[in-house]
Amino acid sequence: MESFAGSCSRIDCFGVILPLTLVSYFKTVMKPIKLVECPRDAIQGYQTPIETSVKIAYYQMLLKVGFDTLDCGSFVNPKAIPQMADTAEVIQGLDCTNTITKLLTIVANQRGAEEAVRHKKIHYLGYPFSVSENFQVRNTGKTIKESVLILKGIQKLALANQKELVVYLSMGFGNPYGDPWSTDIIKSWVEKLASIGVKIISLSDTVGSAKTEDISLLFKELIPSYPTIEFGAHFHAQPDQWYPKVNAAYLAGCRRFDGTIKGRGGCPMANDQLVGNIPTEKLISFLISQKDIPSMLDTLSFESAYNYSHKVFIYNNSK
Repeated sequence: MESFAGSCSRIDCFGVILPLTLVSYFKTVMKPIKLVECPRDAIQGYQTPIETSVKIAYYQMLLKVGFDTLDCGSFVNPKAIPQMADTAEVIQGLDCTNTITKLLTIVANQRGAEEAVRHKKIHYLGYPFSVSENFQVRNTGKTIKESVLILKGIQKLALANQKELVVYLSMGFGNPYGDPWSTDIIKSWVEKLASIGVKIISLSDTVGSAKTEDISLLFKELIPSYPTIEFGAHFHAQPDQWYPKVNAAYLAGCRRFDGTIKGRGGCPMANDQLVGNIPTEKLISFLISQKDIPSMLDTLSFESAYNYSHKVFIYNNSK
């Protein structure tokens, strides 16, 4: 507890005087776990077309598991990501009446956001924002400066339609494209996002290059510095490299984790050597070992969805 020794401000907590910084720390580590299942991320780069009815059946099973969020589609140019062309039809086909899970769709511009907010079932709009100029142009066709203006517009649109914006801060842990990168750059962008009212920021390990020391440093510094912002982790990793990243984030206070069943998928706009997502089954095993599994998680429903996923992804040689 030495790191809190220098605090002068204190609070009486059940008769025990604690530094305010320590109280903030306990509030952070005691927040409930939120698991975000991302079949959109698994499907978007999959080469074999998946029928809309199959997606709906799969998502319906995932809605029974008890995830906090289901990342279920994107309103983007269908020529860029053909697998997401039926997102509106998929949303319309889902029955969300008996689930605690909230739907999230990715949008890359104002037009996509306008389409997304027309769907009452959608709770979150996810916007991919990169600190890499090269990757932002490659991913969205816009510069960082242009993307900031788009982001502000989407934020206003989301608020006006009772939606929440989730910003995926891509290249959150490194940049292979030659653009400047440092943890200070990430912290600077978080400050800018906070200033325009963003409440959920998911740091994204877009190309699987995150180092555990950077993961630990960023979450340890950002979470207590911005108590009104929910920080998440969207990692990519080789199958045998998921644990150090998840463990580093968890120990640093992160309580929101993205994953996909069997670690399928990744960003199709990144380089060709992109590794997979964090396997949701590994995340669940990790949380069980920490005795911190979400109370509403139905493991039997997860097993059913896991088994059904084999039917969705018929060809195992494609991510």
